Amino acid sequence: MKTLSKYIVLAFVIVCSSTAFAQTGKIQSVKDDYKDFAYVKTSEVLLEVANKGYKSADLFQKLANSYYFNNDMENASKWYGELMVLNEVIDPEYYFRYALALKGIKDYESSDEWMKKFNQLKPDDLRGKAFLSKVDYKSAIEELSRDDIELINLEFNTELSDFGTTEYENGIVFASARGGGRKYRWNEEPYLDLFSVEKTDDGTYGEVKEIKGKVNTKFHESSAVFSPNGKYMFFTRNNYFKLKYKEDGTGINRLQLYRATLSEDGTWDEIHKIHFNSEDYSVAHPALNLAGSKLYFASDMPGTYGQSDIFVVDVNEDGTLGEPENLGSAINTEGQESFPFMNTNGDLYFSSKGYPGLGGSDVFKSEELDQKVQAGSNRNFPIENVGKPVNSAYDDFGYFENLVTKRVYFSSNRVGGRGSDDIYTFEVPECEQLVAGTVQDKNTNELIPNATVILFDGEGNEIERKTVGADAAFEFNLECEKEYLVRGERETFSSDEKRFTTPNKKQELKLQLILEKDEIEIEPCDDLAKILDIPIIYFDFDKFNIRYDAEVELQKVLAVLNKYSTMKIDIRSHTDCRATYAYNLRLSENRAQSTRQYLIDNGIAADRLTAKGYGESQLVNDCGCEPTNESSCSETEHQLNRRSEFIITSINGKTCDDKE
Repeated sequence: MKTLSKYIVLAFVIVCSSTAFAQTGKIQSVKDDYKDFAYVKTSEVLLEVANKGYKSADLFQKLANSYYFNNDMENASKWYGELMVLNEVIDPEYYFRYALALKGIKDYESSDEWMKKFNQLKPDDLRGKAFLSKVDYKSAIEELSRDDIELINLEFNTELSDFGTTEYENGIVFASARGGGRKYRWNEEPYLDLFSVEKTDDGTYGEVKEIKGKVNTKFHESSAVFSPNGKYMFFTRNNYFKLKYKEDGTGINRLQLYRATLSEDGTWDEIHKIHFNSEDYSVAHPALNLAGSKLYFASDMPGTYGQSDIFVVDVNEDGTLGEPENLGSAINTEGQESFPFMNTNGDLYFSSKGYPGLGGSDVFKSEELDQKVQAGSNRNFPIENVGKPVNSAYDDFGYFENLVTKRVYFSSNRVGGRGSDDIYTFEVPECEQLVAGTVQDKNTNELIPNATVILFDGEGNEIERKTVGADAAFEFNLECEKEYLVRGERETFSSDEKRFTTPNKKQELKLQLILEKDEIEIEPCDDLAKILDIPIIYFDFDKFNIRYDAEVELQKVLAVLNKYSTMKIDIRSHTDCRATYAYNLRLSENRAQSTRQYLIDNGIAADRLTAKGYGESQLVNDCGCEPTNESSCSETEHQLNRRSEFIITSINGKTCDDKE
């Protein structure tokens, strides 16, 4: 943006660029970092443990999840509630599941409260995205970028500077140095004038013509905007009025705002200076809201935060303006904010160099800013970078969009252009979102026909459900920039869910919903410790009494034994080798017998239980210590040998010998 930046530095030290970060966001997917108990890992087993009065976050998480993924929201909400009572630090995902479970029992008020807590812990608004962007702004911008847009360098661009587009009637108005005349000393290009060009029926552009009237002079004119009634045009010009050229105390001719009136002959005449123009600062780049009641502009007038800020001022019915007001630090920085544009939705676009971006000036967006300004808000204006391809490693500015035709114009000095600044355009593609996938068995990878797939919004409200056919396939049409959750369910299976946020671009998201069979057949010789995901049964050093944390795990074994009355088990205790062989054998034997006695004390018949300590005789790795009782193995490797086994010796009349 050689021409523009130089022109602005001298006239305003003001002109292009923007940046709005944001956010996001982004808009994340569901975490499946938990394990659900299958069959003997089901709610029946865990419920027996919980009903004994044992409490732990791990127990309540697994118990609640077993109901949640089996679609029993009444019990899921009960045990998630018990989890919350513990007041422990947990994954925020549990807040979301609790809220969804409460919706399942129509407790909407409580659900809303937990959703608020979830949102506090995992903010998904623009401010959250802005925070993320400060940590890794490139990734944040990449998420907001689009790869489905085809940029067009307009055919009427020249080797000189062309920029600052606005639509007018059936064409566009823009600034260009193509007018000839005397050259601007800074860049040896002619001074800028305002030009218009009509768009033809076939989508091409006609002849470029200088705008009619008394607007253009021998100095710079740019950045025009038209009132909704077509009566007034506001534009930027050097401080040159009634043939008088004025400079500030440092010899700089500043930029000023002017208003022209449309004459009956179709020319723009009756040029008026805006009353808050000054020789000492610049005022430039006007933009009107939909109603024409607010005018936004850039200036470095007193009260500016940085090199130039975005201001707003009331527009009176006669085209005169009120007193300007700075939009504040939510928009403006110590850098340069300029080239505001307000679309018909009230979204502010502007350029900035004050926020992290891709290059020089980036274009940023603050949604519904005009509504907030009119409502007298507290100036909470979240912003986000509009991403690529509008933004580049160069200066990108002068954004304009028509929400009806989906046509966008912007200016840039990026590589590959025709001149120092070029006007680019594109048509915004329809934002189509499709999520499609299949429902499959976790263990066999086989398709699961007749499964139910449910689509929820980000707050857990059901939108649509489908029953898959023989191909187990499903698909949903979605909206852009929305959070969704897709859930698959089928009787006798644990459910699976995926949560995600759709981007602002065309996308087909592929999902696989993996359901796990609830029933796993228990066989003789199986190890309950592995089936129940029981970690090491910890004992205090040199002790064999049952600790509380070990008791919680043994309750799982107890529940299984109570459920399967014919089951007999052999309790096997193992140690590592870092004591003497005799000591390890004795200690493991005591621990095995202590474990057996605990189960007997809790109602299991003694003839159903055997126990034996093996010491270090059955190491699972090469961490042997004899004869020195020393080993080069790590603590992790030694730990693998310190284990408890609960081997099923017989069940339903079948024994290990029968299996072998």
